[in-house]
Amino acid sequence: MKLIGFNELRNKLAGRGRSSIYRDISLGRLPKPRKLGSRLYWVEEEIDAMISNLAE
Repeated sequence: MKLIGFNELRNKLAGRGRSSIYRDISLGRLPKPRKLGSRLYWVEEEIDAMISNLAE
């Protein structure tokens, strides 16, 4: 399981803005992040699966 930070997440989502990403999380379009210390991380496999589902 590889964790990615916010900037890597933005790169995977074609540079989407912070508010758009957090809105998608609250609406269930993106997986919720995991908190380690004071930082948020996403599981890369979950993000990749979400992107591939959108492409279908």
